[in-house]
Amino acid sequence: MTFREVLRPAAAAPEGALVLLHGRGADEHDLHPLLDLLDPERRLVGVTPRAPLSLPPGGAHWYAVYQVGTPDPATFWPTFRDLCAWYDGLPERLGFPVDRVVLGGFSQGCVMSYALALAAGRPSPRILLALSGFMPVVEGLEFDLARPGLEIVIEHGDGDPVIDVAFARAARQRLAGSSIEVGYREFAGGHTIDGAALASLRAAVAATLD
Repeated sequence: MTFREVLRPAAAAPEGALVLLHGRGADEHDLHPLLDLLDPERRLVGVTPRAPLSLPPGGAHWYAVYQVGTPDPATFWPTFRDLCAWYDGLPERLGFPVDRVVLGGFSQGCVMSYALALAAGRPSPRILLALSGFMPVVEGLEFDLARPGLEIVIEHGDGDPVIDVAFARAARQRLAGSSIEVGYREFAGGHTIDGAALASLRAAVAATLD
């Protein structure tokens, strides 16, 4: 499947890619402004794809939501398989090293990013930016947390009314003791990306490339 996407070229030959997945009801333009904020020198080619499903109350969706924390398997699995194929084809299509992907997502996009980065048999990105989401529980989905060298940065609002901060705390606890380096931060706010975190996220992206 070909996802609708918005590309932001690198300034020169790309050193890697920055892939950002939007949240429920948004589209491929929603996180596009973050590409320059997280990679101002344009060392990376930036890609923001559009989720494939059109569901109520509107916008694009990665899967149907009936219960927070447990994506609907009937919609999650087809999307996930197509997303894996799209994601795995990016290095050859866009001309960057296969092992230099910065992956991030907000809300539903964070959920899909966790699956892309941690599902058993999947390659690890350089870093995962997990923004206001959760590690999904789906029948048949198994995570492999033996990933030395992978860094995950978790950001979540302590007053999030959509995805409770308890999900972020559960992810931190689940990742504790694994070989994955975890950075964790709660901020005073709701279901949003905290502007105060952009400087530290930008530094984390630069550090993983260097």
